[in-house]
Amino acid sequence: MKNNLAERRTGRNWTQADLAAALGVSRQTVISIEREKFDPSLPLAFLIARTFGCAIEDIFTAD
Repeated sequence: MKNNLAERRTGRNWTQADLAAALGVSRQTVISIEREKFDPSLPLAFLIARTFGCAIEDIFTAD
């Protein structure tokens, strides 16, 4: 699944560690999602979207 998570994160001057802490996941999880090596669970996708104040579809798109 494609995403623009890295762009959104850097747009807020957040490190991967900052985002991981906000989401309650490991930095490795954030890295894997940003590199599109791991698709987040639906609850995590909702949490990511809520963190950035947008809809899931604004961050994640199907391949």
